[in-house]
Amino acid sequence: MARLKVGVLVSGNGSNLQTLIDLCATPDFPAEIVLVVSNKPDVMALERAARAGIATQVIAHQGFPDRLAFDQAIDAALRASDVEFICLAGFLRVLSEMFVELWHDRIVNIHPSLLPSFKGLHTHRQALDAGVRFHGCTVHIVRPLLDDGPILVQAVVPVLPDDDEQSLATRVLEAEHRAYPSALRLIAEGRVTIDGARARIDDKFPAVAELLMNPLDRPSLPLPNVPGRG
Repeated sequence: MARLKVGVLVSGNGSNLQTLIDLCATPDFPAEIVLVVSNKPDVMALERAARAGIATQVIAHQGFPDRLAFDQAIDAALRASDVEFICLAGFLRVLSEMFVELWHDRIVNIHPSLLPSFKGLHTHRQALDAGVRFHGCTVHIVRPLLDDGPILVQAVVPVLPDDDEQSLATRVLEAEHRAYPSALRLIAEGRVTIDGARARIDDKFPAVAELLMNPLDRPSLPLPNVPGRG
Protein backbone atom coordinates (compact mmCIF):
# COMPACT_ATOMS: atom_id res chain seq x y z
CA MET A 1 0.00 0.00 0.00
CA ALA A 2 1.30 3.49 -0.87
CA ARG A 3 2.35 5.56 2.12
CA LEU A 4 0.40 8.73 2.92
CA LYS A 5 2.51 11.75 1.93
CA VAL A 6 2.54 14.24 4.80
CA GLY A 7 3.62 17.88 4.88
CA VAL A 8 4.38 19.52 8.23
CA LEU A 9 4.10 23.27 8.89
CA VAL A 10 6.33 24.61 11.67
CA SER A 11 7.53 27.85 13.22
CA GLY A 12 9.90 26.91 16.03
CA ASN A 13 11.64 24.17 17.97
CA GLY A 14 9.78 21.26 16.41
CA SER A 15 9.61 18.80 19.30
CA ASN A 16 6.27 17.49 18.03
CA LEU A 17 7.75 17.33 14.54
CA GLN A 18 10.48 15.08 15.95
CA THR A 19 7.94 12.63 17.35
CA LEU A 20 6.31 12.44 13.90
CA ILE A 21 9.70 12.00 12.21
CA ASP A 22 10.52 9.14 14.57
CA LEU A 23 7.15 7.50 13.91
CA CYS A 24 7.40 7.79 10.13
CA ALA A 25 10.90 6.29 10.24
CA THR A 26 9.33 2.99 11.30
CA PRO A 27 9.59 0.78 8.20
CA ASP A 28 5.99 -0.47 8.27
CA PHE A 29 4.36 2.87 9.15
CA PRO A 30 1.87 3.86 6.40
CA ALA A 31 2.89 7.55 6.17
CA GLU A 32 6.01 9.53 5.31
CA ILE A 33 6.93 13.17 5.78
CA VAL A 34 7.90 14.54 2.37
CA LEU A 35 8.18 18.26 3.18
CA VAL A 36 8.60 20.54 6.19
CA VAL A 37 7.69 24.20 5.65
CA SER A 38 8.58 26.97 8.09
CA ASN A 39 7.50 30.59 8.06
CA LYS A 40 10.71 31.40 9.97
CA PRO A 41 14.33 30.70 8.92
CA ASP A 42 16.95 29.18 11.20
CA VAL A 43 14.57 27.36 13.54
CA MET A 44 15.37 24.04 15.17
CA ALA A 45 12.49 22.33 13.39
CA LEU A 46 14.25 22.79 10.05
CA GLU A 47 17.42 21.26 11.47
CA ARG A 48 15.45 18.26 12.75
CA ALA A 49 13.98 17.71 9.30
CA ALA A 50 17.32 18.13 7.54
CA ARG A 51 18.98 15.59 9.86
CA ALA A 52 16.27 13.12 8.90
CA GLY A 53 16.82 13.72 5.18
CA ILE A 54 13.45 15.45 4.73
CA ALA A 55 13.06 18.30 2.23
CA THR A 56 12.55 21.72 3.82
CA GLN A 57 11.38 25.10 2.60
CA VAL A 58 11.21 28.52 4.23
CA ILE A 59 8.27 30.70 3.21
CA ALA A 60 8.55 33.86 5.31
CA HIS A 61 5.16 35.47 5.83
CA GLN A 62 6.69 38.97 5.92
CA GLY A 63 7.41 38.72 2.20
CA PHE A 64 3.74 38.67 1.18
CA PRO A 65 1.21 41.49 0.93
CA ASP A 66 -1.51 39.61 2.81
CA ARG A 67 -2.41 36.32 4.44
CA LEU A 68 -4.09 34.98 1.31
CA ALA A 69 -0.95 35.39 -0.80
CA PHE A 70 1.13 33.70 1.90
CA ASP A 71 -1.28 30.77 2.10
CA GLN A 72 -1.25 30.42 -1.68
CA ALA A 73 2.54 30.09 -1.60
CA ILE A 74 2.32 27.41 1.10
CA ASP A 75 -0.33 25.58 -0.91
CA ALA A 76 1.84 25.65 -4.04
CA ALA A 77 4.85 24.26 -2.15
CA LEU A 78 2.83 21.42 -0.65
CA ARG A 79 1.29 20.45 -3.99
CA ALA A 80 4.68 20.57 -5.72
CA SER A 81 5.83 17.90 -3.26
CA ASP A 82 2.68 15.81 -3.80
CA VAL A 83 1.60 16.27 -0.17
CA GLU A 84 -1.70 14.57 0.64
CA PHE A 85 -2.15 15.50 4.31
CA ILE A 86 -0.93 18.37 6.50
CA CYS A 87 0.20 18.33 10.14
CA LEU A 88 0.56 21.63 12.00
CA ALA A 89 3.35 21.33 14.57
CA GLY A 90 3.82 24.63 16.35
CA PHE A 91 2.87 26.64 13.28
CA LEU A 92 2.26 30.15 14.60
CA ARG A 93 0.13 31.52 11.78
CA VAL A 94 -3.65 31.41 11.43
CA LEU A 95 -4.57 29.77 8.13
CA SER A 96 -7.13 31.48 5.91
CA GLU A 97 -10.56 30.00 5.31
CA MET A 98 -9.57 29.57 1.67
CA PHE A 99 -6.60 27.38 2.60
CA VAL A 100 -8.57 25.31 5.12
CA GLU A 101 -11.30 24.65 2.56
CA LEU A 102 -8.77 23.71 -0.13
CA TRP A 103 -7.44 21.06 2.27
CA HIS A 104 -10.79 20.18 3.84
CA ASP A 105 -10.47 17.31 6.35
CA ARG A 106 -6.78 17.00 5.43
CA ILE A 107 -5.23 19.29 8.07
CA VAL A 108 -4.65 18.24 11.67
CA ASN A 109 -3.42 20.35 14.59
CA ILE A 110 -2.39 19.76 18.19
CA HIS A 111 -3.60 22.29 20.77
CA PRO A 112 -2.36 22.42 24.39
CA SER A 113 -5.71 22.13 26.13
CA LEU A 114 -8.67 19.79 26.35
CA LEU A 115 -10.82 21.43 23.70
CA PRO A 116 -13.33 22.97 23.61
CA SER A 117 -11.92 24.48 26.83
CA PHE A 118 -9.16 27.10 26.75
CA LYS A 119 -8.88 28.05 23.11
CA GLY A 120 -6.32 30.55 21.89
CA LEU A 121 -3.07 31.51 23.61
CA HIS A 122 -1.78 31.02 27.16
CA THR A 123 -3.77 27.84 27.70
CA HIS A 124 -1.81 26.77 30.76
CA ARG A 125 -2.41 30.12 32.44
CA GLN A 126 -6.10 29.82 31.56
CA ALA A 127 -6.23 26.35 33.13
CA LEU A 128 -4.51 27.49 36.32
CA ASP A 129 -6.73 30.58 36.61
CA ALA A 130 -9.82 28.40 36.18
CA GLY A 131 -8.70 26.05 38.93
CA VAL A 132 -9.25 22.89 36.89
CA ARG A 133 -7.92 19.61 38.27
CA PHE A 134 -7.06 18.15 34.86
CA HIS A 135 -5.54 19.69 31.75
CA GLY A 136 -4.08 18.21 28.58
CA CYS A 137 -3.91 18.41 24.82
CA THR A 138 -6.14 17.77 21.82
CA VAL A 139 -5.38 16.61 18.29
CA HIS A 140 -8.15 17.81 15.99
CA ILE A 141 -9.07 18.28 12.35
CA VAL A 142 -8.66 21.95 11.44
CA ARG A 143 -11.62 24.17 10.63
CA PRO A 144 -11.64 27.89 9.71
CA LEU A 145 -12.53 28.93 13.28
CA LEU A 146 -9.60 29.06 15.69
CA ASP A 147 -8.96 25.81 17.60
CA ASP A 148 -12.12 24.25 16.23
CA GLY A 149 -12.85 20.98 14.46
CA PRO A 150 -13.51 17.26 15.00
CA ILE A 151 -11.47 15.81 17.86
CA LEU A 152 -9.25 12.81 17.15
CA VAL A 153 -7.21 12.20 20.30
CA GLN A 154 -7.02 13.82 23.72
CA ALA A 155 -4.46 13.20 26.45
CA VAL A 156 -5.03 14.20 30.06
CA VAL A 157 -2.57 15.27 32.75
CA PRO A 158 -3.22 16.24 36.38
CA VAL A 159 -2.89 19.83 37.55
CA LEU A 160 -0.83 19.62 40.74
CA PRO A 161 -1.19 22.06 43.67
CA ASP A 162 2.27 23.56 43.19
CA ASP A 163 2.08 23.90 39.40
CA ASP A 164 3.02 27.08 37.59
CA GLU A 165 2.68 27.70 33.86
CA GLN A 166 6.08 26.20 33.06
CA SER A 167 5.68 22.98 35.04
CA LEU A 168 2.21 22.43 33.65
CA ALA A 169 3.39 23.17 30.11
CA THR A 170 6.19 20.62 30.47
CA ARG A 171 3.74 17.93 31.58
CA VAL A 172 1.33 18.72 28.73
CA LEU A 173 4.14 18.67 26.16
CA GLU A 174 5.05 15.14 27.24
CA ALA A 175 1.43 14.16 26.61
CA GLU A 176 1.51 15.87 23.20
CA HIS A 177 4.45 13.68 22.23
CA ARG A 178 2.24 10.63 22.79
CA ALA A 179 -1.02 11.99 21.40
CA TYR A 180 0.17 13.37 18.06
CA PRO A 181 1.82 10.15 16.82
CA SER A 182 -1.29 8.21 17.87
CA ALA A 183 -3.50 10.53 15.83
CA LEU A 184 -1.30 10.35 12.73
CA ARG A 185 -1.29 6.57 12.94
CA LEU A 186 -5.09 6.51 13.01
CA ILE A 187 -5.23 8.77 9.96
CA ALA A 188 -2.55 6.92 8.01
CA GLU A 189 -4.22 3.58 8.69
CA GLY A 190 -7.51 4.89 7.31
CA ARG A 191 -9.30 4.51 10.62
CA VAL A 192 -10.78 8.04 10.79
CA THR A 193 -14.10 9.10 9.24
CA ILE A 194 -15.26 12.70 9.60
CA ASP A 195 -18.99 12.87 10.25
CA GLY A 196 -20.04 16.50 10.56
CA ALA A 197 -18.48 17.88 13.74
CA ARG A 198 -17.30 14.48 14.94
CA ALA A 199 -14.40 12.23 14.04
CA ARG A 200 -15.41 8.58 14.16
CA ILE A 201 -12.68 6.04 14.80
CA ASP A 202 -12.81 2.50 13.45
CA ASP A 203 -12.76 0.49 16.68
CA LYS A 204 -12.40 -2.94 15.11
CA PHE A 205 -8.69 -2.78 15.91
CA PRO A 206 -7.34 -3.78 19.36
CA ALA A 207 -5.12 -0.67 19.54
CA VAL A 208 -8.14 1.58 20.15
CA ALA A 209 -7.01 1.81 23.78
CA GLU A 210 -4.46 4.37 22.55
CA LEU A 211 -7.35 6.84 22.33
CA LEU A 212 -8.04 6.64 26.05
CA MET A 213 -4.91 8.40 27.21
CA ASN A 214 -4.85 9.48 30.86
CA PRO A 215 -1.16 9.60 31.78
CA LEU A 216 -1.41 10.48 35.47
CA ASP A 217 1.89 11.20 37.12
CA ARG A 218 1.13 9.34 40.34
CA PRO A 219 -0.55 6.06 41.33
CA SER A 220 -4.30 6.14 41.77
CA LEU A 221 -5.31 7.08 45.29
CA PRO A 222 -7.60 4.67 47.16
CA LEU A 223 -11.25 5.61 47.39
CA PRO A 224 -12.30 6.92 50.80
CA ASN A 225 -14.08 4.53 53.13
CA VAL A 226 -17.57 5.97 52.75
CA PRO A 227 -20.11 4.49 55.21
CA GLY A 228 -22.67 2.35 53.46
CA ARG A 229 -20.51 1.80 50.38
CA GLY A 230 -20.10 -1.90 49.62
